Amino acid sequence: QVQVVESGGGLVQAGGSLRLSCAASGRTFSRYAMGWFRQAPGKEREFVTSISWSGSTLYADSVKGRFTISRDNAKNTVYLQMNNLKPEDTAVYYCAARMMHSAALASEYGSWGQGTQVTVSS
Repeated sequence: QVQVVESGGGLVQAGGSLRLSCAASGRTFSRYAMGWFRQAPGKEREFVTSISWSGSTLYADSVKGRFTISRDNAKNTVYLQMNNLKPEDTAVYYCAARMMHSAALASEYGSWGQGTQVTVSS
């Protein structure tokens, strides 16, 4: 199983940008699909975006056009570029990994990071 660690969260004003990183261990990172999920206080964890081993991407409707997921297999890292942030984007953001193909269900992912807090002020 690959292990993942998120970084890059913080406090930003509405309309601002942040880039989250997710560093993964292991030599088979390129064979993994990587996903980003988020969980706001009192809410269930929700899908944000994912990228498959081949680079195909999925996005939640709420972030389409604002967030971009990318991966650098040479660095074993996946990124989440978040632009035009809104207060409703405030949440703990989690990185997750599964073999090969993207999925939007959290239960499909076997490896999870500890999360990084993103707070967007109005």
